Amino acid sequence: MPMTGLTRGGAEWVPEFLVAIDPEKCIGCGRCYKVCGRGVMGLRGLTEDGDLVDADEDDEEVIKKVMVLEAAGACIGCGACARVCPSGCQSHAPA
Repeated sequence: MPMTGLTRGGAEWVPEFLVAIDPEKCIGCGRCYKVCGRGVMGLRGLTEDGDLVDADEDDEEVIKKVMVLEAAGACIGCGACARVCPSGCQSHAPA
């Protein structure tokens, strides 16, 4: 049974936590990072071989920058990241 809570108005609410980010769909825009005050995500470089590297590296093999799930345990299930994501690259699930 998933964890449930109550809104301020007393309505039942089931938080859905960030469980994955699809690097094929992610465009690395950082909107999710900006709305999350919990440090759940970070920006990384994706190489031609599919490896994730530090986004600050000046690596010629980096084909694009993507967001990655860095601290899944810090997610509180608010869903703000999903609401601002233009590419629908995130997967969420109840606890």
